[in-house]
Amino acid sequence: MRESDKVQSSATGKIKLRESYQDAGLTIKKLADTTNVSEDTIKRLLGTKPCFNGVQRWQVTNIAKALGIEATDIVDPKDWNAENKLPPEFESLIAEKIKTFCGRQFVFKAFQDFIKENPHGYFTIIGDAGMGKSSIVAKYVSEHKSPCYFNILVERRNRPELFLKSLRQQLIDRYQLPNSEDADLPTLLTKVAGKLTCGERLVIAIDALDEVEQEPGENLLHLPTTLPDRVYFLLTRRPHNLGQKRLSVSPGVPVKELDLRDRKYVNFNQDDIKEYIRYLLYTDSQYKDELRNWIQTRSIPDTAFVEQLAEKSENNFMYLRYVLPAIAKGDYNDLSLKQLPDGLQEYYQNHWVRMGMEAKPGQWMEIVLYILIEIGTPIPCEMIAGIAEVDKCEVAQVLEDEWVEYLKKQNVYGEICYNIYHASFLDFLKSKREMDAKRKIFKEVNQRIAEYLEKEMA
Repeated sequence: MRESDKVQSSATGKIKLRESYQDAGLTIKKLADTTNVSEDTIKRLLGTKPCFNGVQRWQVTNIAKALGIEATDIVDPKDWNAENKLPPEFESLIAEKIKTFCGRQFVFKAFQDFIKENPHGYFTIIGDAGMGKSSIVAKYVSEHKSPCYFNILVERRNRPELFLKSLRQQLIDRYQLPNSEDADLPTLLTKVAGKLTCGERLVIAIDALDEVEQEPGENLLHLPTTLPDRVYFLLTRRPHNLGQKRLSVSPGVPVKELDLRDRKYVNFNQDDIKEYIRYLLYTDSQYKDELRNWIQTRSIPDTAFVEQLAEKSENNFMYLRYVLPAIAKGDYNDLSLKQLPDGLQEYYQNHWVRMGMEAKPGQWMEIVLYILIEIGTPIPCEMIAGIAEVDKCEVAQVLEDEWVEYLKKQNVYGEICYNIYHASFLDFLKSKREMDAKRKIFKEVNQRIAEYLEKEMA
């Protein structure tokens, strides 16, 4: 909640407030002078003056601090801790991203320092696929309830108009902005800035600028070149060439980039990676027993497992999110620690080979994945099976058992639909497509899709 939001004292809070200021030897006037709030505000909290609309949170905070009590001693905790709702379209994504979140405190500290040192500005986190950029944003949004937007290429949720529609509604709901249904982003930010109380800031978090689909020219998502005071953007993107830069600002607008690949962050990244491994090894109820069994049957010391797997991960959290559950499930029972894949791309290739995709190129499992790439939006199992000309039960089994880690399953109008989950896996599959000049599998897949749709429409 914002410091300007209104709250009311509870019945027990009125009694506690009266006892506390009397015990402190203060009068209502002295308490008002000390806390920089009006006597009427204190009387409203005491219940001796009508309080129809409540008082602002910062006023309760000042009073509680001056009396050495908690704000929740005055206001019912359930009312005081009421949170701004997360956008419904991102709730499940945020929950998934923060489920096993570890570390990254150096990133949060750098951003907080940026806010303290600048009146407004853009702060961008840069990193390769799998370095945890989306999880960092999800964690920040979860803790601060900031307005947010997650660009998701594989769901086609990555266009400027979709971003503006979502953010506009978030800001209208949060700040009660009248006549703003058609407002552009600069107008919305100006309106919000006018409502911010002393010490309050607006932070808007946007993930994956590199996945935005937009005509060249203006800033990605039409982000403004100037910002009102106390308005900040927390952005993430993958690295790009200098010529691909799509964020231009007016002179004097602070801009800072934190590149997770930078050598000065190597130790921080390694520490966070090791913390994540230890969490799954010792704490996570879903995988810890199986992981410990795997390393104990191979007589691997815990410290050696953590150190060597951290090195193999190449500081990539996505690698660990795949490999650790795979170890726990027994997928690598035939391998030693040294034989585990090195890095995310080798992991993808290793899984590709283990599924027999190289031994039997062009088999229907490969065609199923390529169908998901070409369609690009969530589609039901029945449609996939129809295009691939394979039994629906067989397709469902492969989607649920062999490729479940890489796919997102969601309910669309009552049907369970699938699409590619992570952009890094999509990149891997696209690289396969580029090597497919001889086999022409993608040409065959597109032909099958066209024939299926034509038959459905007949």
